[in-house]
Amino acid sequence: MKRAAFVCLALLLMVVSGAALGQDVRYNFDKDTDFSKFKTYKWVDIKGAQKVDDITEKQIKEAIDSVLATKGLEKTDSDSADLYIGYQTAIGQEKQYTSFNTGWGYGPGWGGGWYGGGGMTSSTTTGSTSTIYTGQLALDMYDSKNHDLVWRGVASKTIDPKAKPEKRQKNLNKAVAKMLKNYPPQKKS
Repeated sequence: MKRAAFVCLALLLMVVSGAALGQDVRYNFDKDTDFSKFKTYKWVDIKGAQKVDDITEKQIKEAIDSVLATKGLEKTDSDSADLYIGYQTAIGQEKQYTSFNTGWGYGPGWGGGWYGGGGMTSSTTTGSTSTIYTGQLALDMYDSKNHDLVWRGVASKTIDPKAKPEKRQKNLNKAVAKMLKNYPPQKKS
């Protein structure tokens, strides 16, 4: 019985930790903007944004370009584009602590005899730490006419400089698809 409970607890912890490590994607937009008027976009640099290496920049732009093309937007180099879009990244570190307790022992009353003395218990707590790289990607879209921010999406745990190239690209593509899933935003009637 105790073994079954331990296995269930271990499985539950794996599911919860897997969900906690998943990508968090959020977006926000100007509800007064008519997104149907946007047909073209141009890449712009955001002042003060943390720079990534050339390969990562190319991967980010290709992932975003691919999804925006499916949304009916066309990339251009013209200043007369309907939207100016730019991205920012933030790559940091989090410490993850993992510990468990063996929790075995005899419990109260072992060896207590007729006088009811205390029992013997023994447990061992084992712990470890690991570093998780959190790479956040923020995508900003500006109305080129007014230079107003009209849409912003943010995906966390997207860029991991320690991951293998295939894993990096997979995470990036997945995050961008999730981030732009509800673009253009639908007006509520």
